[in-house]
Amino acid sequence: MEENVKIVVDYINQVKTRCTFDAAAKSLKITPQAFKKQLGEPRHEISWFVSPTSGEPMRYSDEQKHPELYRTKRIITSASVLIRNLDL
Repeated sequence: MEENVKIVVDYINQVKTRCTFDAAAKSLKITPQAFKKQLGEPRHEISWFVSPTSGEPMRYSDEQKHPELYRTKRIITSASVLIRNLDL
């Protein structure tokens, strides 16, 4: 996993807030597809990255989702939030 991708993943896990694939990818100046590829296999720590339409992680079983995934309704949908908070 690329260093900047790891920074975003670590941040999202720290704030425990869902984030769209598009927002994360745009903050890293890569495509959503490239971002998804770098994340690898489904697991708790990357289940925070969700579809903008459903707010759900794509192709995840309930067991693969982070236990606190729904602790807030808030979803980061803008790359500017990540760019500002992570100084990307």
